[in-house]
Amino acid sequence: MRDYDEVTAFLAGWGPHQKLIFALLSVSVIPNGFSGLSIIFVGDVPEHRCLIPENLNLSEAWRNRTIPLQGPEQQRSKCTRYRLDVILNLSQTFPDPDFLNVSEIEQEPCLDGWEYSKEQYISTIVSEWDLVCNNNWKEPFAASVYFTGVLVGSFSSGILSDRFGRKIVMFGTMAVQIIFNILITFSPNLEFFCLIIFFKGFGDISNYVAAFVLGSELLSKSIRITYSTLGVGIFYAMGYMILPFLAYFIREWRMLTLTLALICLVYIPLWWFIPESPRWLLSKGRIEEAESIIRLMAKKNGVTPPAMLFSELELEHIKNYKVKSVPFTQLLKTHNIRTITIINILIWMIISIGYYGLSLNIPNLHGDDYLNCFLFAASEIPANVATWLLFQKFPRKINLSCILFLGGSILLFIQLIQSHFSILVTVLILIGKLGNSCAFSMAFVYTAELYPTPLRNTGVGVSSMASRLGSVISPYIVLLDTYQENLSLIVMGVLTMTAAIVVLFLPETFNVPLPDTIDQMQKVYWFKDTGHAHSDLSKNETTGKNKVIILEEAA
Repeated sequence: MRDYDEVTAFLAGWGPHQKLIFALLSVSVIPNGFSGLSIIFVGDVPEHRCLIPENLNLSEAWRNRTIPLQGPEQQRSKCTRYRLDVILNLSQTFPDPDFLNVSEIEQEPCLDGWEYSKEQYISTIVSEWDLVCNNNWKEPFAASVYFTGVLVGSFSSGILSDRFGRKIVMFGTMAVQIIFNILITFSPNLEFFCLIIFFKGFGDISNYVAAFVLGSELLSKSIRITYSTLGVGIFYAMGYMILPFLAYFIREWRMLTLTLALICLVYIPLWWFIPESPRWLLSKGRIEEAESIIRLMAKKNGVTPPAMLFSELELEHIKNYKVKSVPFTQLLKTHNIRTITIINILIWMIISIGYYGLSLNIPNLHGDDYLNCFLFAASEIPANVATWLLFQKFPRKINLSCILFLGGSILLFIQLIQSHFSILVTVLILIGKLGNSCAFSMAFVYTAELYPTPLRNTGVGVSSMASRLGSVISPYIVLLDTYQENLSLIVMGVLTMTAAIVVLFLPETFNVPLPDTIDQMQKVYWFKDTGHAHSDLSKNETTGKNKVIILEEAA
């Protein structure tokens, strides 16, 4: 029985049609680069202090003394002021506040609101809805709501894509992404904003996962790694790089969000140029549709397909073992698949905590926010190039383990550097981010190679869902620095090095054919083979229904 790559070998691995598909699917992920991390600027906290009402009869000298100075650097307080009734009484008796020790005056919270600096932003959700001081938890909460939507989207889109097709889910969720990106600009309050940003997150990740899997299945084995790294990875980075560029010129959060939404409209015509995955169609027994797409690809490549693509035996096999539906629970049903799934979930969650934890920490780093964001985005390009080069020559799990170990050790090494070397710390964090981006790119490729066609999108989707659980946590990981300096980096470093060890237990996929059926999945052997594989046949085999043979490792 030939696999799909053997059947379609006549297409030529890098023909004109494959080049077109490569380009269109790569370009389609650009919005995912700028949409997901726009919260860096949309939710940034401008410089602020308590508002002093203009109608108070205070001189300029007294106004300047109404805000307490705090900390060793004597910075103006952001959340308190001296009691205004006391200040008013004293100003009438003592016109010059320099003769008084105003620091002994009782303080009060910002009862009249806050005054925000316009130096960097015209407005953000923080300045519009006063998400500061006692409400400072609401901004990371909004980010977590977004990533919760991404989590749900990672889970749901994978199952929907395996059931209804890669293409329809890709473009359907792209429409969701556009609609809710536009709706969010009409948010009257934070509650509505959080509701809409949840659905925005759902659309943002769903079309990315579908595009990734669709390209992996449409392109030949020799191009698959290039697509996953130099294609999807670099174009995602390009979208990420667009974000600080647009944010620099558009300082009002609603207009920035609307601009990002309207850019996505140009991708709608791609529907007529990107086909469905023949692999998926064959897994559903839709042989005629799959053959039609394969023959169209041959025509556009200028090659003549065989008169019969599949032998009678192969057609019989496809019909007998087509998969009408593979439930999510299949990922947990057998010992082997369950082990691979649990390891993937752990690795993806840790990688995501590091990736988004470092990205969301940009406003807290030394230097210009826009330049730092651009450099973080640009680091994704060498990360994907490195992934491509490493995956050409070296085993998958060794690559991923070494990159994770390097990234984690750099984050821990930062603790040995004195805080006044702020530029060096920023550079090391940038290197750590590069390693984390490389690990993310590797994880996508590696996971897609571990799962078979009927479960591939579900497997990648569930793994991506786990990573989004990590992203939900990441805004609060960043807040750990309020308790101890660089505590967030210590936590991310330890977790990343833990992932470097765990990944070594996964099976190797280097130079192994992409599995088309569940029984072709490799087994997980811990330190030695302690069992044997056996077939777990469906109880309803005698009913004539189509079945999936599942290999399970004996306990």
